Amino acid sequence: MLLAVDIGNTQTHLGAFEGERLVEHWRFQTRAGATGDELAERIGGLMALCDMGLDELDAVCVSSVVPPLGTQYEQLTERYLEADCLLVAPGIKTGMPIRIDNPLEVGADRLVNAVAAYDLVGDACVVVDFGTGINFDAISTAGEYLGGAIAPGLEISLTALVERAARIPRIELGEPEAAIGRSSRAAIQSGVVYGFAGLIDGVARRIEDELGEARFLATGGLASVIVPFTETIDEVEDQLTLKGLRLIYDRNR
Repeated sequence: MLLAVDIGNTQTHLGAFEGERLVEHWRFQTRAGATGDELAERIGGLMALCDMGLDELDAVCVSSVVPPLGTQYEQLTERYLEADCLLVAPGIKTGMPIRIDNPLEVGADRLVNAVAAYDLVGDACVVVDFGTGINFDAISTAGEYLGGAIAPGLEISLTALVERAARIPRIELGEPEAAIGRSSRAAIQSGVVYGFAGLIDGVARRIEDELGEARFLATGGLASVIVPFTETIDEVEDQLTLKGLRLIYDRNR
């Protein structure tokens, strides 16, 4: 069984694969100072909830935007698992040419998403990943990573608004009642949800002007909140990054 690990700045997403089949997946809050021992305890506990154990894992593939945690997962694998650990980093085989000024700048999560999206679509496509930031990643018809755009994410934007404005309440994001909110909460819902939907569509259309016709895929924890109000996203793939990790592991095995 392969454990795919997507370490984001805010959340870590885990997926257990039997061959190409995603058996189960979990999310927990990323903590940059976590040790390999702590991570082993947490992952073992999550797997136990699904009647699985660490001893069933024979491989681990990790994508991390928090550098210290990549090393901790390597230590976890060495100490607690009889398994190989593949860390997505420069030099590994992805099967995707990188056509940007400095290929070393590409975040591991962005490259993994691009690999998964092209495998799914087989043609020009764009991934919109709703994480701590919102990443737009463009892939050519020939399967080349071309670059993209990065915008602030929903949660950090909402947190900044609440922290900087004393009378703005923190809210759970959901479907706005109307564009003209008749309370502070309704106004924030409208501004954030419709505002980010407009941001997505605006950037997406400019990318498509340069790339040509393309399929737009959304992923990430908050994609389902915003995508229903966009006009450019074709579909949501919640497990896109996990599937990309499985593909990259297979290509390096």
